[in-house]
Amino acid sequence: MQQSVSSFRRKAACSNCRLRELCLPVGLSAGEMQQVDDISHLKRGYARGDYLYRSNDKFQSLYAIRKGSFKTQVLHEDGREQVTGFQMTGEIIGLDAICTDHHTCDAVAMESSEVCELPFNKLETLSRELPSLQRHLHKIMSREIVRDQGIMLLLGSMRAEERLAAFLLNLSQRLAARGLSPTQFQLRMSRQEIGSYLGLKLETVSRAFSNFQDNGLINVRARAVELLDLPALHALVGKQQ
Repeated sequence: MQQSVSSFRRKAACSNCRLRELCLPVGLSAGEMQQVDDISHLKRGYARGDYLYRSNDKFQSLYAIRKGSFKTQVLHEDGREQVTGFQMTGEIIGLDAICTDHHTCDAVAMESSEVCELPFNKLETLSRELPSLQRHLHKIMSREIVRDQGIMLLLGSMRAEERLAAFLLNLSQRLAARGLSPTQFQLRMSRQEIGSYLGLKLETVSRAFSNFQDNGLINVRARAVELLDLPALHALVGKQQ
């Protein structure tokens, strides 16, 4: 059960965080970094299945994932969940609500997680004073647009195995950016959640994983994945190594 977030709120020292280069622009002075520190708060107590925010919640803050991972999802009218994204350590979530002042999806922890809360009104004010911070926020928003376009391409034109290959390569690239192994990692999401995200049935996802393993592209044990043949995976989605 999620513990009271308020009991865990405290200042988050962005200046001492090893992930700051993923969340914040490079080159902020000590004084500028202190200004960012002053508006951020650390929120702990998110276990797997806990909600960071729900669809239609009033927008107040952006959240930088300091530890763990989240998925975003929307509910269909018939009650089915549609996964719209997977967010990992060092990424910022909550951008969906900027235009309407209300969140358009749920954000759910996929493991024990903590986030740094960045109240948007304070962040917006500070970004006017720090042009590099404003540019960085624009880059983050642009990256989300590009990612959404990539998902549309995924769902619109790729076969099942191409979709899974693109998904695994995307995870690999994001982990490499964090200094983690790009070829050996744990999947925090279930096969069913992957299928929901990729627009595939559970049995199709399982069959694609099995085919990749049989062909020597990957090795899978439960949720532990090792990418054995990156060039072959790139070739599946039409990319060159």
